[in-house]
Amino acid sequence: MTETAPIISVNGVSKTFPGGVQALSDVSLEIAEGEFFALLGPSGCGKTTLLRILAGFETPTEGDVFIDSRDMSRVAPNHRPVNMVFQSYAVFPHMSVAENVAYGLKVGRADRAGIPARVEKALELVRLAGYGDRQPDQLSGGQKQRVALARALVKQPRVLLLDEPLSALDAKLREAMQLELVRLQETVGITFVIVTHDQNEALSVADRIAVIEQGKLLQVATPMELYEYPTNRFVADFIGKMNLFEATTVGCENGTLSVIVNGLGRMDIPCQDNIRADVGLAVRPEKMLLFDVSPGKDYLAFQASVDKVSYQGSETRVFLSNDVGIAFEVSVRNASRESAAAPIEGVQWVGWKPADTLVLGT
Repeated sequence: MTETAPIISVNGVSKTFPGGVQALSDVSLEIAEGEFFALLGPSGCGKTTLLRILAGFETPTEGDVFIDSRDMSRVAPNHRPVNMVFQSYAVFPHMSVAENVAYGLKVGRADRAGIPARVEKALELVRLAGYGDRQPDQLSGGQKQRVALARALVKQPRVLLLDEPLSALDAKLREAMQLELVRLQETVGITFVIVTHDQNEALSVADRIAVIEQGKLLQVATPMELYEYPTNRFVADFIGKMNLFEATTVGCENGTLSVIVNGLGRMDIPCQDNIRADVGLAVRPEKMLLFDVSPGKDYLAFQASVDKVSYQGSETRVFLSNDVGIAFEVSVRNASRESAAAPIEGVQWVGWKPADTLVLGT
């Protein structure tokens, strides 16, 4: 990220609602100017509350928020340098597309002579040039969401806040709109902050991701760092799929950590930071490989029986267990029709590179 001051600073923010419900607990983070930043977590984790605090729709119980180096504690929502796109399209059904986009400018008393040109430019940005005279009921779901984006961007905010803006779209359209959001953010160059519970969506669009659970900020990292190097069990399990084995450390010597894994025996892996007595070993399903014979000393390997095979197009998910009931999953890439059709059954050797093993605290 750049060395300049962050456009958003969240400092020790907590939020408790009436009845003692704590939505956020001591959250601190910084977002750089021009960054596409995602707030990710399960439903009810506090991510939307944080977004609403940035927008000014909620007031933190503790802590403060700075946007563009300005304390927002006394700044009303309509005077903040942000605009928000909601989960529902909120497109006015009685207005044309152009009237919808122009609405915020007219309410904000912008120069009326310049409004048509600004509306046209905003529609061009979201690839709806020529749609100004259409009514909302003549638009698809994806087009309505683009109108909502254009209406937010036409006011030229410093920060665009997006509250699960694609959740109402079907899977293919959602994927296409994710690419559109990335293109749009790169084109306008302003900071985007998106709330989502969809891990794939966050990984697809964001420069960095903040994972929140039960109101607490667990990790902030790039998509690659978050996926390959999660710092705790929740993040490891929430981002993608993960096999997790309970283990006890024996010792770390000459860069090698020895552990006793419940149901799998002793394993030697590269030493990692923050090693404790009781740990969890985590391995992504796609890092595991199936072999007809023992793969040799370069792999951590053991035998297991195939319980179920689930063909899912680009990959086949193989569920296995060993003779003491330790269950796990292997993801096999279907690189060809021949490989996809090959049966996977019986007893298999399962192996993975020691360096692909994550060590997580309990």
